[in-house]
Parts: sequence; C-alpha cells; structure tokens
Amino acid sequence: MMVRGFQIISQYLGCEIILPVRKTALSAGYDLAAGQDATLPPGKVTLVPTGLKAYMANDEYLGIHIRSGLAVKQNLSLINGQGIIDADYYNNPDNEGHILIAIYNHNDQSVMITKGTRLAQGVFYKYLIADNDCPGGERLGGLGSTGQ
Repeated sequence: MMVRGFQIISQYLGCEIILPVRKTALSAGYDLAAGQDATLPPGKVTLVPTGLKAYMANDEYLGIHIRSGLAVKQNLSLINGQGIIDADYYNNPDNEGHILIAIYNHNDQSVMITKGTRLAQGVFYKYLIADNDCPGGERLGGLGSTGQ
C-alpha cells in the first residue's frame, strides 16, 4: 500500500529523472531537482519543471522550500515563499500533478540551471481542519486551479 512518495510523470518517463531522496538520516526534506535545463531571466519568475508528482494521505500536503545554497549563493527564491502541493493535485487532469518550482531571480543577470540541479526540498506535513469545515468541492485542474 502506497502512503506517500514521488513518481515520475508520464511525459518524463525515460528522461533519467531521479526520484527525490533525503540526503541524511535526519534530513526533513527530499531534494527536488530540475527535470530539464532552464534559464532564469533577471527580475522574473520561471516555472522549472521537475518531471515529478507526489502522492500522500488526504490530510497531508507537500511543502516546497528553496534550498538554502541556491538562495544564499545564487540569490534565488521561491516567488510564493513556500509552495504547497495538495493531496488532490496528484494525477489531476491538466498536468498529471507535475511539480513545477516557481523561482524568482533577484539578480541583474540570467542564471542557468542545468538538469539535475537540486532546487528545492519537499517536506510532507500533516494539517488540521477547523470545526464546521465545509470544503468547496473537487479540484478541476492543475496549477492554480483552486483559486478560480
């Protein structure tokens, strides 16, 4: 029985995508790498594909955090601070649940990212819901679809 983890999306099968791993026994995060080369223009947001999707329990989400080395050494950040991958994003009809890392380049020059560069860490979290919670329905699509 699968509880939580990562899979390669069908479009990236055979593209030598490596499933995320924790680098040490006490690491909280799974390293997420670029699924292809990308150029990050200065002062812009770029969605960098990972070729991955994540599955988890219904009361969990995957938090996406920039790797500190990229933030400090390359002057990059996640545009939204922390990305949140909901459990129902997995296998959605728009993009199969493809995890895209939204990176903002604070530099005045482009930054080149090569396939396999570890960009972010994914941490699985449990969450609580409020009394009298009344969710709005089912996910209809992929990235940003619940904000429509």
